[in-house]
Amino acid sequence: MKEYGCHNFIFSSSATVYGDPHKLPITEDFPLSATNPYGATKLMIERILTDFQFANKDFSVTLLRYFNPIGAHPSGLIGEDPNGIPNNLLPLVIKAAKGERTLNVYGNDYPTPDGTGVRDYIHVCDLADGHILALKNTNKPGVYIYNLGTGKGNSVLEIINTFERVNNVKVPYVITGRRPGDIAACFADCGRAEREIGFKAKRGIEESCLSAWNYSKNH
Repeated sequence: MKEYGCHNFIFSSSATVYGDPHKLPITEDFPLSATNPYGATKLMIERILTDFQFANKDFSVTLLRYFNPIGAHPSGLIGEDPNGIPNNLLPLVIKAAKGERTLNVYGNDYPTPDGTGVRDYIHVCDLADGHILALKNTNKPGVYIYNLGTGKGNSVLEIINTFERVNNVKVPYVITGRRPGDIAACFADCGRAEREIGFKAKRGIEESCLSAWNYSKNH
């Protein structure tokens, strides 16, 4: 990048860098830690980029801390179909709705309204909009950190129930034990992103569930 005069770096980071947050919602100045290897890699790369910018003052580094991207493009042409067993909730919900596998809900005894884990689910198109807004901000050297989420948490069962309702399908699931490294709840405060780059999520979980199922049916 230095050799070819490219001074803008936007990194796809993750809310996992906050570890198990001490309170909610999560702001960008929260303490950082990792509860799993995925979060540890994101945190390490954030540190590398921050150190690099400190030593190269003409660089602009933007760290976008994604919460939980879901959904698909409304055209039904672009979406998500992981190979093997998916790691994320909505692809697992879709496979269960198609009768390809039973969905495991890991834990229903968390300190949340229905006992299942709560996350901030952001439509992938809102996430794409956030990248464009961040790109327009890269003319200023420095390190910029933004949460990209909705500012609202939804539980695993809320996602399942919403998917069933908006798509008129049944999603079989079983309650199993908690997974090591999972936390009870995680959702964003996106106020800084709204103030500084004009980002605000526009789509909800209903639209995410509809678009994801539409893509899956087309492919």
